Amino acid sequence: MNKYFITGIGTDVGKTVVSAIVVEALQADYWKPVQAGELSHSDTHSVQELISNSKSVMHGHSYALKTPMSPHASAEIDGIAIDLKHIIAPETENNLVIEGAGGLLVPLNENETILDIIKSDYKVIVVSRHYLGSINHSLLTLSQLRAKGIEVAGIIFNGAKHTSTEDIIKKMGRVKEIGRIDEEALVDKTVINKYAKLFKSRLEAL
Repeated sequence: MNKYFITGIGTDVGKTVVSAIVVEALQADYWKPVQAGELSHSDTHSVQELISNSKSVMHGHSYALKTPMSPHASAEIDGIAIDLKHIIAPETENNLVIEGAGGLLVPLNENETILDIIKSDYKVIVVSRHYLGSINHSLLTLSQLRAKGIEVAGIIFNGAKHTSTEDIIKKMGRVKEIGRIDEEALVDKTVINKYAKLFKSRLEAL
């Protein structure tokens, strides 16, 4: 079974929506290793609410932190230190979708970042959203992954189409486009199911 790691070029670019789409498309399990804040309605809750299939299992966090801040700072407030030895992927015979927190270089502690969670066998999907600076952030994300020897499975663009931005990211970043998500007025199960069907064959081919 495959593990798909969903990372973004920054915060609020649509990682959770993309995670829900991939989970639904593959009827995969879902795991958010580190959740900082919003524990009563975490990203895990959001994915559970957005999918329609009954096969997917939502796995518990390795770290559930109370404050919506960078994990290293949130952990310090909680009086703990994040230790990568305790971030262990759940055992499952199903495909597993793993959602990161923020971007790749979000600190977990004084020495390690989200990038250090990603294993060499993970299929990494990068989520990009157009804004001033998004080309730079997208290319830096792709560069950081490759510098660590991690293969990029593909990129998903989220939001209103911006052809010149997307084309230069794909060309200079040498990355395959899995698909794009339009600017949706409301993201619900129907929308997630629509994109899951659209992306299913492309995801299975990764």
